[in-house]
Amino acid sequence: MKPLDGTAIVYCDGAFNTPNGKTAHGLVRFTRRYHVAAVVDRNHAGKDAGEVLDRRPNSIPLVASLEEGLRVAEQGGTPATSLVIGIAPDGGRIDAGMRAAIREALQLGLNVDSGLHDFVSEDPELVAMAAQSGARIRDIRKPPHRSELHFFSGKIEEVEAYTLAVLGTDSAVGKRTTAWMIVQELERRGHTAQLIGTGQTAWMQGAKYSFVLDSLINDFVAGEIEHAVWSAWKDERPEFIILEGQGSLMNPAYPGGFELLAAGRPNAVIMQHAPTRMEYDGFPGYPMHPLPQQIDVLQRLSGKPVLAVTVNHEGLLPDQIPGACESVSEECGLPAFDVLEYGAGPLVDVILEARGG
Repeated sequence: MKPLDGTAIVYCDGAFNTPNGKTAHGLVRFTRRYHVAAVVDRNHAGKDAGEVLDRRPNSIPLVASLEEGLRVAEQGGTPATSLVIGIAPDGGRIDAGMRAAIREALQLGLNVDSGLHDFVSEDPELVAMAAQSGARIRDIRKPPHRSELHFFSGKIEEVEAYTLAVLGTDSAVGKRTTAWMIVQELERRGHTAQLIGTGQTAWMQGAKYSFVLDSLINDFVAGEIEHAVWSAWKDERPEFIILEGQGSLMNPAYPGGFELLAAGRPNAVIMQHAPTRMEYDGFPGYPMHPLPQQIDVLQRLSGKPVLAVTVNHEGLLPDQIPGACESVSEECGLPAFDVLEYGAGPLVDVILEARGG
């Protein structure tokens, strides 16, 4: 599939293979929007991005600078056209390193795509630099104009696709990756599926029906969820619609998930969980609520079943993963799978069985 927006260098300096690098991680694993030529991160320069992230080489090099990344892209026959900010820090602020990279990119005439809460397009100096070089700036998290937003109407009841929400016990726990892997496995088997992206990274990965949930005015969140699901159904008539979750029901800083249950009206839920996490990501002193409790609350709120738990293997050695999945399954009484390590096949078997084939 030809990339929608050409070749990109992803900036993730100092954050690759950490929770703050999740946008870069998503783009390294899969994107329909760009051809990723290189990832900037001095901490891992000289290594293969797929090897560092998933122990699977994917020929995307980690480089020490934007200049080196541009050289790699040129040598590979696909000159870069964009710099993509691959860091998603708490608060979404542009720090000095990011700003320097953006300035360098704009001076060179590269387009800049950013999913941060600080908007590049509202920085007078950067805007002037883009105008001078002819570069384009896209702030993916910039809220739509209110005239473009939708209010909940009930049209979600027209949707006949089997709709599945991928929620989680924490933020930055792998919900989006699992959602894409479900879509890809369904497509591999000949089924039609659409992913509803709810964050900046899913948009950057090319999700056709997407919005950035945390940039919306609260009154329109339910309506935008409904409209995205309904639009995917109306336009594509897929067998399956997969909703990407955000945050978690009990996360103190990023409480999320209920909006998707209430407005997206899924038939069932998949719960993503990192068994080695004892505290919510980035918030020491806030212990994670037990997995069975989170599943119970979710099912009581939605009235819909959790079909399975998908395991994030962070902090585990490869030979520890099977035992961790067994322990999670025993803890909550549901099948547990590590789809990133072993693929989504067994999970999709469960989903198809729940749908009735």
